[in-house]
Amino acid sequence: MKNRFVKDNGLTMRMGWTIFLNGLIYVILILAIWWMLGGSISGVIIAVLVSAGAFFFQWYFSDKIAMKAMGAREVSPEEASDLHTMIDRLCQLADSTKPRVAVSNSAIPNAFATGRSPERSVVCVTRGLLEKLDRDEVEVVLAHELSHVAHRDVTVMTVAGVTGVVAALMMRAGYYMSFGRSNNNNGVPIQLLFILVGAVVYGLSFLLIRSLSRYRELAADRAAAILTGAPSTLASALTKLSGDMSKIPEKDLRASSSANHLALIPAASGKAAFTQLFSTHPSLDKRLEQLARISGQLSQPQ
Repeated sequence: MKNRFVKDNGLTMRMGWTIFLNGLIYVILILAIWWMLGGSISGVIIAVLVSAGAFFFQWYFSDKIAMKAMGAREVSPEEASDLHTMIDRLCQLADSTKPRVAVSNSAIPNAFATGRSPERSVVCVTRGLLEKLDRDEVEVVLAHELSHVAHRDVTVMTVAGVTGVVAALMMRAGYYMSFGRSNNNNGVPIQLLFILVGAVVYGLSFLLIRSLSRYRELAADRAAAILTGAPSTLASALTKLSGDMSKIPEKDLRASSSANHLALIPAASGKAAFTQLFSTHPSLDKRLEQLARISGQLSQPQ
């Protein structure tokens, strides 16, 4: 379905490359399993079945998993009239499908969007965010989350993430195999091969997905800023929320960290280049720099 969110060719290209490269790594992983098991097809069949199960589970239950992780519940227009009004306006402005609306009672100021398709998506905000931001800031944050829905981010990330899931299960299988009978493959313990191959594949898949995750946040910022024409308002919201994140107790941040990749602001982040390599989000400075450029572009006479 077409919408009025700005088209991002860079995001489309990165999504395509991430899925392609993860798919290539997945094929290599399956071939490695076949080789390590001495050409046995049974291990390959199990790996493929596990992959299909992991994909189906994450794709079909992504919204329920995220909602549970954030302690969120769906709210009706009667329960949250202002929230529904803002989303109705944004969906009309963007000519996009309206998602379900949810609110989390968490004091951590944040928001996220999830769901396997625009028709089955949900946008959630926390009580902390509603208390911290003014109406205009909440609206541009909602535009950011709606752009994730329009870009089908969750579906792409789910497809790309299957390789990492299988690799992680390989490492676990290798660990438990070390307590059992030692089978050798060309003189190398098979349990060690499982752990090493799983670790390498998981690491490559992890870095690819994190790189895409950081770019998709920049793409969502850009789409929201252009749709609403309020990049400075989004910059204000991001600055407020990032500042408040450092005041949240560590145990509360850990409780919500499982939904970090979906959130507007990560529960924990670092500025060091090495730390950023593993981050789900770009640094605040990078996001603010982009919004400043957009603000300058929008202020220029047409």
